[in-house]
Amino acid sequence: MAAVFWLIGGIALIAAEVLSGDFFLLMVGVGALLGAGAEWITGNTLVAAAVFATVSIGLVTFARPWLKRRMHGDLVATNVDALIGRKAVAVSPVNEHGGQVRLDGDVWTARAFNGKAIAAGEPVTVVEISGATAVVLADGD
Repeated sequence: MAAVFWLIGGIALIAAEVLSGDFFLLMVGVGALLGAGAEWITGNTLVAAAVFATVSIGLVTFARPWLKRRMHGDLVATNVDALIGRKAVAVSPVNEHGGQVRLDGDVWTARAFNGKAIAAGEPVTVVEISGATAVVLADGD
């Protein structure tokens, strides 16, 4: 009879995984299903608990990180992180104190990365975003 409780718990945990999407409940649910199988075969609750604990810990430790990397992949850069490495054009002279660049159709305040002055019209590359200022490097430097 205890195997039924393990089975219901495992199914409930796997179903709850749909809401979380973190793969933790799935791993524990699989452990509970295998605990149900162990309870059904042996009739011993301690063996079922040991199988549940061993399988759950093993899956959470080894399978979950691999599965998360596989399913979620590398994160996509967004917002200002997506601007790093982009090409821009200096709208006004840019030095270590300031200037302006046209970046993706918008005019940004900018300053030179290495302190070298950049003339207006020169192509630049964004190396960092510091607050609302694009830190740029002249192409070729």
